[in-house]
Amino acid sequence: MIHGFLEQFVTLWVVIDPIGTIPVFIAITAGLSAAQRPRVALQAAAVSAGVLLFFLVFGQILINALGIGLNSFQVAGGIVLFLFALTMIFGEGKTETDRRDLDSDETGSAAPNPAIFPLAVPSLASPGAMLAIVILTDNNRFSIADQAVTAVIMLAVIAVAYLLMRLADPIIRLIGHAGSAIVSRVMGMVLASVAANAVLTALLQIITTGQL
Repeated sequence: MIHGFLEQFVTLWVVIDPIGTIPVFIAITAGLSAAQRPRVALQAAAVSAGVLLFFLVFGQILINALGIGLNSFQVAGGIVLFLFALTMIFGEGKTETDRRDLDSDETGSAAPNPAIFPLAVPSLASPGAMLAIVILTDNNRFSIADQAVTAVIMLAVIAVAYLLMRLADPIIRLIGHAGSAIVSRVMGMVLASVAANAVLTALLQIITTGQL
């Protein structure tokens, strides 16, 4: 049981990536006052939690409505998570990607709310996090109590992200942008392993049961 809790925590920690959000938070709140920053951090945490809770409750319902088997979704989700992990390892860091998205969006007619974009989505509630939360709360494998535990773990990770955003300035001074990039790549390796395990587990389930 402890191993299962730990695996869920590691998976959600990696895909939500609270540490990788710190430089994003610093970059997009650089022009805000000290009183505004805590409100941005709180709103970002609340919105991302709401998005992920939506996928926790309704994600599998949407999948079933489309007639997609959970094993097939787990294979697809594992592949997407693996590709997401590769971008963490070899691609641009979260800071560069999210800041580029923000800059391109600001060329439009209305400036985005930084708490919602890019902090809440896609920095905290990333596509990988949405997929992971659906896989970790499979109605066919996990009871409501198990899913509630997953929800608590997810909310705990987001709470840590909120606290790290509140402590962003001293943390980034301590580890630097280079240290943040190193942490992000290590987390990418962990996520790649978790994704590969999800794909292999689903394939084994398909072979043994014949159910997609």
